[in-house]
Amino acid sequence: MKRCFFFLLLALPALAIAQNKCDRAVLETEQRRFNLMVAGDTAALRTTIADDLVYIHSNTMTENKNEHIAAISTGRLVYHSMNREKVAVRRYGKIALTNGLVHVKVTLNGKDFELPLAYTAVYHKKKGKWLLVNWQSTKVP
Repeated sequence: MKRCFFFLLLALPALAIAQNKCDRAVLETEQRRFNLMVAGDTAALRTTIADDLVYIHSNTMTENKNEHIAAISTGRLVYHSMNREKVAVRRYGKIALTNGLVHVKVTLNGKDFELPLAYTAVYHKKKGKWLLVNWQSTKVP
């Protein structure tokens, strides 16, 4: 029993490193997506989003993948900055959730907004790559 406990203690740091590496991959994917949205790079952005995306904006406007990409590519929705302030990752196998705060500067239909948002994002790991499947944000008063 003592030997089994000893080996378990030795394995814990390796498990923590593996978890941190996976969490970092999710956070890097999310930051890359934010950067691509600000850059307006819809070709690259398309590769970070699942085909069955549901994107719910803080004003309750809901888009699928093609609608979200089109809004950015046509300039109807222009992201000027997306600065993440806090974020936490929870993983459940090939599903990861991020919850955080992001400060967004955006132009929607020619009108500028500066919004602090609380958000939840859901990612699905498919073929070794994390893809956004759901986004929902709420304005922070």
